[in-house]
Amino acid sequence: MTNTVSQSDFITAAMNPDQPAPNGIVGPDGAPAPKRFSVYRNNIIVSLKDAMSDGFPAVKSLVGDAFFAAMTDVFIRKNPPQSPILATYGDSFAAFIQDFPPAASLPYLSDVAALEYALRRAYHAADAQPVSAQELENPNVFSAKITFAPAVAMLTSAFPVSDIRTAAIGGPKPTSTAQDVLITRPDLDPIATAFPSGTSAIFIALQNGIPLGEAVQAAPETLDLTAFIGALVSGNAITKLEYDNV
Repeated sequence: MTNTVSQSDFITAAMNPDQPAPNGIVGPDGAPAPKRFSVYRNNIIVSLKDAMSDGFPAVKSLVGDAFFAAMTDVFIRKNPPQSPILATYGDSFAAFIQDFPPAASLPYLSDVAALEYALRRAYHAADAQPVSAQELENPNVFSAKITFAPAVAMLTSAFPVSDIRTAAIGGPKPTSTAQDVLITRPDLDPIATAFPSGTSAIFIALQNGIPLGEAVQAAPETLDLTAFIGALVSGNAITKLEYDNV
């Protein structure tokens, strides 16, 4: 179909319906084939729009089908895939929404997009063996440094982002305030667990190698520490406990 067409020219034309087929796009007979290229270009855009719709159902629900279609069309034109794996497409969508003026009336929308992508990233993250229950019963566990599974992440938001996402996909209306959200993958599917704003300080401390007992000192007063640690354990989030004297 191509004859000495540069990759950059091909991608630019494929992602922009206003661009003519680049010189060198030919059919089996060697003649220019702009119609064949238009069909190919349309198939690319349709596939990417389907991927966005599948990957961000809560965002789509919050803005409606027509708005979502228009917004993702702009996003796709400006952000061609960097990987052949469609499951990873949309990593910059949250940042795009932040700077997309028509979405300014929904200031929480970019956080919802970030949460949805984090859940998808967790789904496709590498497997890791969690520590055993016996290891967690060590009386010195609070002196241990923790290593998290690749699927684990934590997001912060000035909004009840987890509740908003849940409501958008058919759950109850959000009633909370700002939330930090822990992403874990206890089995095949990742889950989002909301905690009070400020909880991410513990997560960051643990990521930086601070022992568990010191890290929890950064907890906000409103945090149920038992619930937080329980979410890490039940979510198979911990893959290693490291003690200085071992």
